[in-house]
Amino acid sequence: MKKQNPQATFRKMTLSDYDSVITLWNEGNIPCRPQGRDSRKNITAQLLQPTCYFLVAEIDKKIIGAIVGTHDGRKGWINRLVVAPTYQKKGIAKRLVEDVEHYFTSLGIDIVACLIEDWNTTSMKVFEQLGYTKHTDILYYSKRKSKKT
Repeated sequence: MKKQNPQATFRKMTLSDYDSVITLWNEGNIPCRPQGRDSRKNITAQLLQPTCYFLVAEIDKKIIGAIVGTHDGRKGWINRLVVAPTYQKKGIAKRLVEDVEHYFTSLGIDIVACLIEDWNTTSMKVFEQLGYTKHTDILYYSKRKSKKT
């Protein structure tokens, strides 16, 4: 059984957390585009959208974990789960995922999915341990207005 860290608190992200979350994403090798889709302006707008659910975990007022959940009304998506290396394997990621899952359930959303890059075996292991099923028969397509988004 993984150790829970009772000192961690979990709460919705606020704009004042922006710099700490960007730093954590960079430390965790999470693709981040602060000049594009992850700019302060864009994150501010996303924080106000009812389809976005940003959570952070903190210890002693330091952000040590973060997750982004979004939904389209029928399916929930988990995006950008990250926990600082010194706090990994302490139940922080599990709690962040569970909080997002509970939020989706409260909205009547019963399907939760995530996209993981093929090089990110650590994330694959985390989600498999949390009961997620890997699908190898799905191809991902996207259309972007800008390469910087």
